[in-house]
Amino acid sequence: MSAPRTPSGSPSATAPGTSPGTERPADAPDTGTSPDADTAPGIERPADTGTSPDTERPATAATVSATAVTKGSLRRVTREARPFLRARTGPMGRLSAWSLLEFGQTLIGGYAVAQALDRGFLDGAPAVGLLWLAVAALAVLPAALATRGVFAGLADLVEPLRDGLVRRAVTRGLGEALDGGPADSRSVSRVTHQSEIARDGWGGLVLSLRSFVFTAVGALAGMAVLSPRLLLVVLPPLLAGIALFAVTLAPMAVHQRAYLDADEAFAAHTGTTAGALTDIAAAGGSPQVRERAARLTDDQTRAARSLARWAAARIVALGLCGALPPILLLLTAPWLLDHGLTTGGLLGAFTYLTQSLAPAVHALLTVLGTAGGRLVVVLDRFTRPLSLPSPPAAHPRHGHALPEAPLTAELRSVSFAYGPAARPVVDGLDLGLRPGERLAVVGPSGSGKSTLAALLAGVLPPTRGEVRWLGRPAASPDGPEPTALRTLLPQQAYIFTATLRDNLRYLRPGATDREITDALAELGADRLAERVGGLDAPVGPARLSQGERQLLALVRAHLTTVPLLVLDEATSHLDPAAEARAEDALARRPRTLVVIAHRLASARRADRVLLMDGAATEYGTPDELLARSARYRDLAGHWAPDHRIPQPR
Repeated sequence: MSAPRTPSGSPSATAPGTSPGTERPADAPDTGTSPDADTAPGIERPADTGTSPDTERPATAATVSATAVTKGSLRRVTREARPFLRARTGPMGRLSAWSLLEFGQTLIGGYAVAQALDRGFLDGAPAVGLLWLAVAALAVLPAALATRGVFAGLADLVEPLRDGLVRRAVTRGLGEALDGGPADSRSVSRVTHQSEIARDGWGGLVLSLRSFVFTAVGALAGMAVLSPRLLLVVLPPLLAGIALFAVTLAPMAVHQRAYLDADEAFAAHTGTTAGALTDIAAAGGSPQVRERAARLTDDQTRAARSLARWAAARIVALGLCGALPPILLLLTAPWLLDHGLTTGGLLGAFTYLTQSLAPAVHALLTVLGTAGGRLVVVLDRFTRPLSLPSPPAAHPRHGHALPEAPLTAELRSVSFAYGPAARPVVDGLDLGLRPGERLAVVGPSGSGKSTLAALLAGVLPPTRGEVRWLGRPAASPDGPEPTALRTLLPQQAYIFTATLRDNLRYLRPGATDREITDALAELGADRLAERVGGLDAPVGPARLSQGERQLLALVRAHLTTVPLLVLDEATSHLDPAAEARAEDALARRPRTLVVIAHRLASARRADRVLLMDGAATEYGTPDELLARSARYRDLAGHWAPDHRIPQPR
C-alpha cells in the first residue's frame, strides 16, 4: 500500500443533518423489508453502457466499429442459427408449400387483369373480360387459405426460439450468480423484454421474407410474361433501393445495440434502487441516485435519436423501391407501347407493382429496418460468451514480496467535502491496497473513516481525484459491475424477513448448503443458526439482536468472492472474541480486507494501519505507528488502557 500524503488541513466538517463527529445519518429503524442489507445506497451501481456511439467517437471510427461489430454479430448469430434451422426443415418445408399458393395468386392476378382488357373489354367482349376478372378473384381464395396454414406453421419456428432464449438467459443469470457475479435486473430484461423482441422480430422476419420471395418472384415472372422490357424499367430502382437500405444495416445495428445497452443499464439501476429505498433514505443517497437516473435517461435519449436519424435514410430507400417504379412505368409507357406492350399489359404491370411487389418490398424493408435490426442485436446478446471477473488468487501475507498485480483499490489524490464551502473530510489522499492486504482505519469520531469507506466502495464520488479498482477507474462505464468487485458492510446490518438460507445467500445466490454451513462454523455463527431453527427457518430483524444481525451479515459477506471487502464498524456489536474470530476468517479469504476499526485490537491484527484525524493522516504497521505517532499512542491509550506502550529508554 503506498504511503498516504499528509496535507495540512483543518478538522473535518460534518455532513448536513448529522451530529458532529459522524459521516452518515443516525441509524434508521430496521424494518426488515430491505434485502439490500450490505450493499447500501448507491453501492450496487451498474456500469454506464448506453452511450450513443455517434456522440462519443468520430464518424469514421464509428463507421469502422459499426462494420466490425455487425460482422462479428452476424457471424456469431449465423453460427448459432444453423443447427436451429436444420432441426426445423419440416416446418420450413410446410411453410414454403403454403406459400406456393401465394405465388400463384400473384402471378394470376396481374395477368388476368391484362387479359380482361386485351381480350375482353377493349376487344368488345365484356363477358370474356368479366370471366378473366372472376379468375383473378377466385385466385384469392387459395391464397387466403394459405395464410391460415402459414400462421399455423409459423408457431413451429417462433415459439421454440423464444423458449430456447429464455432457457439461455436463465442459465446465464444463474451462472453469473453462482460465480459470484452481479445479481441485477439485466437477466430479467433478457427473459422478458429482450426474448419477446426476438420472438416478435423472428416471426415478422419469417413472414415478410416468405411473402417477399414468393410475391416478388410471382410479380416479376408475370411482368416478364407480359413484356420483358418491363423488367428494364422496374428492376433498377428496386435494386437501388435495396442497396441503399443495405448500407444502413451496419450503423443501425450499432445504434440499436447502444439503445439496448442503455435499456439494460436503466433496468438494472431501477431494480437496484427499488430494492434499496430504505438504505438510500438512511444514508442520504438520493442525489446520487437521481443523478445516475438522469444520466441513464440521457443515454437512452441519445441512442433513440441516433436510430431516428438513420431511419430517415431508410425512408429514402423505401421510396426508391415502392414509389419510383410506378412513376418510371408512367414515364416510359409510350416507349413500352411502341415496342409491343399492350394497354392491358400496361395495366397488368401496374397491378403487379401496386398490389403485390411494392407492398411486399415495403413490408420486408420495414421489418428488416426495425424488428430485423433488433433481432440481430438481441440474438447477439444471447449468444455472446459469458465474461466474468475471476476471483483474485491468494497472495503471500508476510515475509515475501508480493507479485506484480494491479492494486485491488487505489485512491489518487482523493478529496471529499460535504458541500462546496465545507472543509474537506478527506484531502488529497493517496492510498493503494494490494491483493490480500488487511488494512485497519482508526481515528477519533468525525475523522472521516466512514467517508473513506464510502469512497473506497464507490458510494460517494470524490470531489477531486480518482478511485480505481483493479487498475481501472471505479466509475468506468465499460468495467465490470461494481457488485462483482467489492462489498461494503455498514454498521447497521439489515436482515430481511425470509429464511436464514435466503438471507445468507443474498450476495451469492448460488452458494451451496455445504458452503453456508462451513461459513457459519468458521465465523462462529453455527450455534446461532441452530438456535433459530436451521437454514430453512424464517428469520427477521425482530428475532435477532444487533450483534446477531451483524454476525449473519458477516457470514453473508464471507460467502462472496469479491476482491475488496470493506467493514464500516460492521463488528461494533460483537464481543472482542467474536470480532477477532470474524475478522480473521474474513482475512483468510483471497481478498483485500479494509476494517473501519471499532476497537484498537482490529488495528493490532492488521498488516497496515491508516490513522485519520481530520484531513491529516498517518500510515504504517501497528508497531511503526506506536513508535512514531503520538496521536496513535494517545488513541491506543484511550481505547486499550491495558496495552503496554514502549517507553523511551
